[in-house]
Amino acid sequence: MGRSKSGFIGIVGRPNVGKSSLLNAIMGEKIAITTHKPQTTRNRIKGIKNTAGGQFIFLDTPGIHRARNPMNRAMVMAAVDTLSDVDIILFLVECGSPLNDDDRLTIGSFKELTIPVMLIINKIDLVTKEELLGLIDRLRHLHDFEEVIPLSALKGFNVDTLLNVIGRHLPEGPPFFPPDMITDATERFLAAEMIREKITLLTHQEVPYATVVIVDSFKDDEKKNLIGIQATIHVEKHSQKGIIIGRGGTMLKRIGTQARIDMERFFNSRVFLELFVRVSKDWTRDSRFLDEMGYRQ
Repeated sequence: MGRSKSGFIGIVGRPNVGKSSLLNAIMGEKIAITTHKPQTTRNRIKGIKNTAGGQFIFLDTPGIHRARNPMNRAMVMAAVDTLSDVDIILFLVECGSPLNDDDRLTIGSFKELTIPVMLIINKIDLVTKEELLGLIDRLRHLHDFEEVIPLSALKGFNVDTLLNVIGRHLPEGPPFFPPDMITDATERFLAAEMIREKITLLTHQEVPYATVVIVDSFKDDEKKNLIGIQATIHVEKHSQKGIIIGRGGTMLKRIGTQARIDMERFFNSRVFLELFVRVSKDWTRDSRFLDEMGYRQ
């Protein structure tokens, strides 16, 4: 039996290309929120995958794009910083979608790297074999990729192949985290993300991007198998607050109900969830507020 391997793998790419879906497929559990809207992921999220061959630590990152405000710049910085913190980079693109400026921006950031960069082509279930081969041929010349792996994160196709290939390139070494740990994210962070996912899915236009969720209280009563959570949804404008609350509080109730169901499944406990909405004017441009929320400036 060979020596155990362990290391960090960064998942990078443009917004909404399927990075979080890939992480969840690898983990076999939903630890990163996913929506059909770009820029859903705002923070680096670790998924810790323990296998017979060792420990694989995946970092899901915000999409690399041309940022126009302090909030987005912090997101891109989190993604770019990942490039120098990992042992392997997975560059994710999707079938049926031509390369754009964000893809080229990401590829340009690989030039100074000495670590392996693997090209991962997602959503191959949406194209023919001929179309896939043509895409691989076009992309091969953009960078000296260590490996090219087509897969479908949503269907789980070829994910095991990806893990086997990564295992060949990871360094030998002991695990960094305990074997029963699947993420280093706090329970408060995960609860806030579940609420934000429902806001993103249920509201439209600028509202999801003008929203941040802060969990003010997280109390776990193990005897009663009950977690009490109080959270505040911050928005930038009074009009957005009205949309989040909805007529007669209907939207806020929908957000809370759907988030609570996810929390109960993930935490394996009953959950009592209270939500509040507050206007924090132009918080996405407020450096002090962003620092308090943990978004590095």
